Amino acid sequence: MKMAQLTDHDLIKLYLSGNHNAIQELIDRHKDKVYTYLLKLTKDKDLAEDFFQETFYKAVKSLKEDRYQEDGRFIGWVLRIAHNLVIDYYRRKKNMQLVMQEEGKPDIFNKAKNYDTSVEETIISTQVNKKLKKLIAQLPEEQREVVIMRHYFNMSFKEIAEVTNVSINTALGRMRYALINMRKMIKENAVQL
Repeated sequence: MKMAQLTDHDLIKLYLSGNHNAIQELIDRHKDKVYTYLLKLTKDKDLAEDFFQETFYKAVKSLKEDRYQEDGRFIGWVLRIAHNLVIDYYRRKKNMQLVMQEEGKPDIFNKAKNYDTSVEETIISTQVNKKLKKLIAQLPEEQREVVIMRHYFNMSFKEIAEVTNVSINTALGRMRYALINMRKMIKENAVQL
């Protein structure tokens, strides 16, 4: 049987038994999806390529160290590694921009502007972003994760659902509760945005 006909699970078992061609088949099979996902998150080809290499390096290392839990979704696991690498990178950089506009409701996030801003607007924007980051940091992990993916990376709820291994309705619900919680924190703490 040719390697291209094997399942991801079979290729992993083959690789762990010593066949190094099996891991190359796995990478070749999923490289386009992983790279496209990273490019969508970073919007930077060089950064996406760096994350791509690091993603598969970590995946192979985890396989070798027997840390991969077989759940039948190798690609979901690899995308999760890629996602975590990007999140960690931007957390370290601390230069993410919050963008959101919910129809029919006040925009509690700072909307990116396509024109030069005054010094005063820049200061106000910086202060608002700091306050929002503090609010987001106080959210439960599942809600915080959805907010970051949706607004830092402009991911669709379908993509968020795939990466977090939940239904689209669950991802939407987490976002809804995140917004409710943030509005509540703003009101309780009299935060001025």
